Amino acid sequence: MSGVLLALPETSTRKATAAERPSRNGPPGSRIRLRPAADPHLLAAALFAAYTALSVLRYRRMETLSWDLGIFEQVVRAYAHLQAPVADLKGPGANVLGDHFSPATALLAPAYRLFPTPVTLLVAQSALFALAAVPVVRGSARLLGRGPGLAIGVAFGLSWGIQRAVDFDFHEICFAVPLIAFSLEAVLRGRWRAALLYALPLVLVKEDLGLTVSALAVVVAVRARRTSPRATRWALVVAAFGAVAVLVTLTLVIPAFNSTDSYDYWTKMDGGAGPLAAWDVKLHTLLWTLVPTTGLLALRSPLLLAALPTLGWRFLSSDDHYWSTDWHYSAVLMPVLALALADAVATARTSPRPWLRTYARNLPACAAAAALALTTSLPLSALTASATYRKSPQVAAVERLLERVPDGATVEADIGPIARLTSRCRVFWVGTARPVVPRYIAIDNSDGWAGNPVEYATTLHPGAVYTITGVAGGYVLLKLQPQ
Repeated sequence: MSGVLLALPETSTRKATAAERPSRNGPPGSRIRLRPAADPHLLAAALFAAYTALSVLRYRRMETLSWDLGIFEQVVRAYAHLQAPVADLKGPGANVLGDHFSPATALLAPAYRLFPTPVTLLVAQSALFALAAVPVVRGSARLLGRGPGLAIGVAFGLSWGIQRAVDFDFHEICFAVPLIAFSLEAVLRGRWRAALLYALPLVLVKEDLGLTVSALAVVVAVRARRTSPRATRWALVVAAFGAVAVLVTLTLVIPAFNSTDSYDYWTKMDGGAGPLAAWDVKLHTLLWTLVPTTGLLALRSPLLLAALPTLGWRFLSSDDHYWSTDWHYSAVLMPVLALALADAVATARTSPRPWLRTYARNLPACAAAAALALTTSLPLSALTASATYRKSPQVAAVERLLERVPDGATVEADIGPIARLTSRCRVFWVGTARPVVPRYIAIDNSDGWAGNPVEYATTLHPGAVYTITGVAGGYVLLKLQPQ
């Protein structure tokens, strides 16, 4: 498919804007000015620093939000050692390709082999999210000029969807965000072949993103229909490929790696009480998606079609975690919204309606201002608090406790200890009886959820005898006693 697409012609008849033209050197003694071409990269560098600081410092404070960081570290660690991507946290010997189809995470294996720590994943994710700002700023500036383009880049980089994703440890969708951004930038430039080629790898990021490939291809078909019939035809082929890829992945590939020969998430797509269930929560999410990010103007751009697959499966699902603005689920929407806004502003600037022209002209700055204002209540605001940069004595004591677990040991753990152990131990999820009796059990019992830890360990593994070897900061470490 990719090889055939290389034969597609690129089409772009638009003249370069002032923001694109290279700056000339001024006379001797004149003030040095940064070239507009540097704007995307400077913003990306600043965002990378901010994202990295937020996620790494939270890891340092042991404020991991879920088990996903541990799962992905187990997967990348396996890839780094040329092994099958087993995630024992999903079950002993569970191949993660039977859970979600995300072979793109193997790209992190070389870096992880050099730096075997979950921090490697967090830094890589920060870099990928920040990289997406380059096509967003560049594509917006080509249409609107340097100032509005940079404003849209700021609005994207500080958007609530990206901030929530950075705050949610690590997830494979970090690969999708720059791919979508580069694909839509190519659409705005009339580079149909590049737009399709950037979209195609999304099928290797997550199983549902094949539908996003189809949506991006439809966008190409809509934009190219008058200037390049050949590109339109190939766009429709890619749209069909994306849909078929989803079908094959869900019905054949994932079940082949799953111990139950099925796709475990079908039960979450039964619609629950119907698409109107929890309509108030879904409407709230939809308004947050469109209003502060684009002022609703993005509705005028066909690029917004690329957001429909993600919004569709989330709102049709019976799992309420997908409906809200929490977690990482909205990150893939943010580059779509940013570049759809740029496209809609460019179109509205020539509108016969004076009010629409004025509204569009001011909207990029307003979107950036809204993102800055909302940041005061979003994760990046933590970087202004001194406590963010301090590791408490309690955390240091917990780290010393977990260091008692020897390398290579089998451990059952809950969310708190997981990310401190997966780089050097075989870690299982605590709470369900397992065929493997672990040598250690490590839990965060600071709220007393496990009751008596020794009795709790006995209920998990009847006949096994565990004793407490240490307690620190509410964390408890138990060791299996020989019999």
